[in-house]
Amino acid sequence: MLTGIHPLLTGPLLAHLDAMGHSDAVVLADAHFPAERLASRLLLFPGIATPDLLAAVRTVVPLDDAPAVDLMATPDGSRLPVQDELAEAAGTGEIRFLGRQEFYDVGATAFLVVRTGETRVYGNVILRKGVVPS
Repeated sequence: MLTGIHPLLTGPLLAHLDAMGHSDAVVLADAHFPAERLASRLLLFPGIATPDLLAAVRTVVPLDDAPAVDLMATPDGSRLPVQDELAEAAGTGEIRFLGRQEFYDVGATAFLVVRTGETRVYGNVILRKGVVPS
């Protein structure tokens, strides 16, 4: 155990987050996301909700300049409760919404994809790492 580290942040996840450079992206994806097909690096966190994991990741990852956070847009443009939770966990009001296919395209270029156990649809977020302040 380490002190000061959120308990959802495992050693492999921390190692990947540390290896990310400025503007590299991590996708925190719901259980419906085609992670096996799109990811070059994949971690599985079954049983964990995406907003909970995002809140944990944000304890160690600073945000890039806008747009630092992307959510997957619903077809009708409505905002779902899980998206509100993701926005709150991200800790920024600057959220960009991408259509499903565009989200997949951007997600396929991400440094890391983490598939959670989130079963609510549109429970996906792309987070870009900023510069760690000195």
